[in-house]
Amino acid sequence: MSVLVNKDSKVIVQGFTGTEGTFHATQMIEYGTQVVGGVTPGKGGTSHLERPVFNTVADAVKATGANVSIIFVPPAFAADAIMEATEAGIALVVCITEGIPVQDMIKAKNFLQGSNTRLIGPNCPGVITAEEAKVGIMPGFIFKKGRIGIVSKSGTLTYEAADQVVKAGLGVSTAIGIGGDPIIGTPTKDAVELLMNDPETDGIIMIGEIGGSMEAEAARWIKEYGTKPVVGFIAGQTAPPGRRMGHAGAIIGGAEDTAAAKMKIMAECGVTVVESPANIGKTMAEVLSKKTAMA
Repeated sequence: MSVLVNKDSKVIVQGFTGTEGTFHATQMIEYGTQVVGGVTPGKGGTSHLERPVFNTVADAVKATGANVSIIFVPPAFAADAIMEATEAGIALVVCITEGIPVQDMIKAKNFLQGSNTRLIGPNCPGVITAEEAKVGIMPGFIFKKGRIGIVSKSGTLTYEAADQVVKAGLGVSTAIGIGGDPIIGTPTKDAVELLMNDPETDGIIMIGEIGGSMEAEAARWIKEYGTKPVVGFIAGQTAPPGRRMGHAGAIIGGAEDTAAAKMKIMAECGVTVVESPANIGKTMAEVLSKKTAMA
């Protein structure tokens, strides 16, 4: 059991023959991910990295039985790539592309409704089930198998949390980088819920940032339905209101958008909040050992 991806996932790469697609597909293959082919319109019938190239996602699915797609397509065409993968019946679409116009994402998000496709991203590092499958751009060597799930808006902090968790002797089940854009496929709550329902995950690290209400919604869900300890961190504690910080979605627009407000809501909902990212792993270990002592 794992969340979203595992050693049996059959992955295709949209934008396979481009520089980014080639580089990251190579890394994914080296990690042990089952990359079964890729899509580059006009290059169907050729091969790349010893895998077949197809003109369309539908062709790739028909020939390979792929159920996961990762998108390395320029921003202007990325929403179309998401919709194409959805139409072809891909179960999980991971979109790495940054800078997709919001208008395009509204269209793609509407297209996803009523389908059986889950979108992770865009503007995200992807998903990794430690030592099984990496569908993304994260440095695989950091992620050692364990029982802590990670949900994060920030790519860099995903790797930082994973490194600390491993050094604390815990290891990672699945890490989900949800992306930092205003419109994404899988919000924090949904990702937390997946890990909460995973029998191979004992605790969850939830990393958010200023802007939007996703962390507050997730915290309220945790208060009502949570069965596992959650450690939370919010990036952007010194950010001034009205200024975008890093991600397109990281902008304080209302009272609940600030780091302080989010941290307060999370703490009230039973999440153990850390003020510094340096304490994520250590705190998770402490919370788990307390839970074990009380059991």
